[in-house]
Parts: sequence; structure tokens; C-alpha cells
Amino acid sequence: MIKPIPLDLIERIVSFRVKENIEIAILKKQKRKCKNGHTFYKSSDCPTCPVCESESKPQDDFLSAFVAPARRALQSAGIATARQLSEHTQKSIMALHGMGPGSLPALKKALEAAGLKFKEI
Repeated sequence: MIKPIPLDLIERIVSFRVKENIEIAILKKQKRKCKNGHTFYKSSDCPTCPVCESESKPQDDFLSAFVAPARRALQSAGIATARQLSEHTQKSIMALHGMGPGSLPALKKALEAAGLKFKEI
């Protein structure tokens, strides 16, 4: 014969798990402060301050069309114009750290707007 689980045991288990989940959520979203004094919450280990990132985002140039990780990937590779982008293959650009498949349509659009395309192998 199977006995039902005591209600007080269920309550203790649920209470324990709620407390555990709250602690995990707090750890995942820690308050941080950047070197410029901006306070922000971040759940990943990425040290980039979102305030500093938005302040440094180009407004009217080629790189302004891309999200921050893709923009930083292009900048680190020395790519600041559509012409410089066209000197690379699609495969080599996608291999850059921070460049994801979601960036590809914006890259192609930027090249097409300049009358260019990725370098063919």
C-alpha cells in the first residue's frame, strides 16, 4: 500500500526550492559598476557596460547598422567600411568572435547598399 506524502513535507520542499530559486536569480543578475561609474545589472560574465556601449555606438556610419557584438567583431578585425567588408569572404567574417548568423542579413544589406558583395573564394 502506497502512503500519501505528508503535507508538511511537501510544504518544506516547496519552501526550500522557492528560496533556492530566488538565490539563483539574485546571483544571475548582479548589480555592477563600470570604470566610468555607471551602475547596471548583468546576468552574464560579459564586462561590457550597456550605458558605455550605447554612448560609444556610432550614429551615422557603416558600423551603426550592427548590434554591439557584431560591431565589436568588425572593429577588432579592422573593418569600418563596406569596402573593407567586401574584401573578406562570408565564411571569414562569420568566423569572427561575436559574429552570429543573425548578423548576416544586415551585413549583406550594407554591402548591397554600397553596390558590393562578399569576396568569392
